[in-house]
Amino acid sequence: MPTPKALRPFAHREYRVLIAALAISIFGSGMWAVAMVYQVIHLGGGPLELSLVAAAGSVGLVAFVLAGGIAADRIPQRRLIIAVEGANLAVIATVSGLAMADLLQLWHVAAGSFVLGVGAAFFFPAYSAILPRILPAQDLLAANGMEGSMRPVLQQAAGPAVAGMVVAALSPSHAVTAVAACHLLAFIVLNFLGQHALAAPVNGVGSTGGGPEDGDVRRQSFVQDLREGVVYTLRTPWLLWTLLWACISVLFLIGPIEVLLPFVVRDQLGGDARMFGFLLAVMGVGAALGSLLTASFRLPRRYLTVMMVSWGAGSLPLAAVGIMDNFWAIAAALFIFGATGSVGMVIWGTLLQRRVPPHLLGRVSSLDFFVSLALMPVSMALAGPAAEVLPIWLIFLVAGGVCPVMAVIAMAVARMPDDELAHPLDHSPQVERTGAGGS
Repeated sequence: MPTPKALRPFAHREYRVLIAALAISIFGSGMWAVAMVYQVIHLGGGPLELSLVAAAGSVGLVAFVLAGGIAADRIPQRRLIIAVEGANLAVIATVSGLAMADLLQLWHVAAGSFVLGVGAAFFFPAYSAILPRILPAQDLLAANGMEGSMRPVLQQAAGPAVAGMVVAALSPSHAVTAVAACHLLAFIVLNFLGQHALAAPVNGVGSTGGGPEDGDVRRQSFVQDLREGVVYTLRTPWLLWTLLWACISVLFLIGPIEVLLPFVVRDQLGGDARMFGFLLAVMGVGAALGSLLTASFRLPRRYLTVMMVSWGAGSLPLAAVGIMDNFWAIAAALFIFGATGSVGMVIWGTLLQRRVPPHLLGRVSSLDFFVSLALMPVSMALAGPAAEVLPIWLIFLVAGGVCPVMAVIAMAVARMPDDELAHPLDHSPQVERTGAGGS
């Protein structure tokens, strides 16, 4: 009996090691989100202190994500991933020890949050760049789908739920200790990655070539490395216009969902925080199922079209959220949004790994990450003031309507239908190496 496509990456030992460590680390991140909140409250902090501690993680992530992409292209990814997990372990173990000794202060928790943010900035570009080295090209879609389905289950559901039970049964410090245990286990598992995964391309060295140990490799400065990634992105239409669409979608959609949806629940549905949490969970379930479904099939021949249509059409139901007064109708809209969004994201991650030259993959991945992260707080900051002068239904209408229109524009300007036919990936096992402007 043939192995289901979604499970094919598990046939490779290195992937099994990597995904096991990632699952443990993601689960720990979900626990930290709850443990950190109640640890701050336990220390006498209020909303302001909690906001500052949470912001410290975001600052670490945004400030270092571009450096993380450059590091992923210059340092062997195995070494980088292990070092990041070791740093996470060290700082959370320190926070745990201080909490158990009753010596913990708020600034310690903020520092821990900051280091975890920095760690994520280095970890995920390296993770994205190492996957094409340990998996055949035809298994990358399934691997990205597996991550996309695993993340909402572990980080948004299981991790927070377990942390909440530990806090209720024991204390916040015990929950922090459990987070440290997760990082310890992930660190141990990562050390079982084979040494051949050390190889990393540097400034144009091929994907099977070495890394910094190879000797005669010309070192560029940080700015030159960053410029090379930016120039490649600007000269690659499908990549540039997808990122532009992502900028607009983050700006228009994140704020209404994160800031205004609770008021829709309160004013239109007469619900409370539990109903809001359930709606977010429905969206997460949709994302997990969409990722798993995408992982179960081959990469579509019209991969750019499927990606953009999924994102654009999937945003349309949000246009009606502001006028719906039925819980299940809003739940259905959010489920569709979550599912179609993850379909596009799984394809997008696979395209980066298969169409971006290996020596640029870390930097391009980090640029994608940076663009999304930078505009999230802007969107959330604008949503509240916008709701003071505009009705919420109009804000959702505009948000749900702009994104499909921009998806059509991006497809037309970048000539995506022609591009995907000129660069078929469904039967090609090799990563494209056409260079800037040719992909």
